[in-house]
Amino acid sequence: MERIEKLKAYLKATPKDNFLRHALALEYIKIGEAPKARILFEEILFDSPDYVGSYYHLAKLLEKLEQPELAIKWYEKGMEVAKKAKDNHAYNELQAAYEDLVY
Repeated sequence: MERIEKLKAYLKATPKDNFLRHALALEYIKIGEAPKARILFEEILFDSPDYVGSYYHLAKLLEKLEQPELAIKWYEKGMEVAKKAKDNHAYNELQAAYEDLVY
């Protein structure tokens, strides 16, 4: 919980910092607070659709929440963004997770 409190404190100073919001979302996942993590990931991607790293984590979270159709959409969007950014590593990770879910 200490990490969560520290991240929240940092976010008070810079509330739109995607790195901090992403880190906080991951911490929420660790403690079983999936709804809070989901909100953060969605906020990041709505504010900054080019923040490639959050697509994978949001889609994985949606899989765990038994929302595969929504997870597929986020994987597809993430692959699109990663391709435009020429981020092959992120694209390959998103594609592998997508294929594991779809096939």
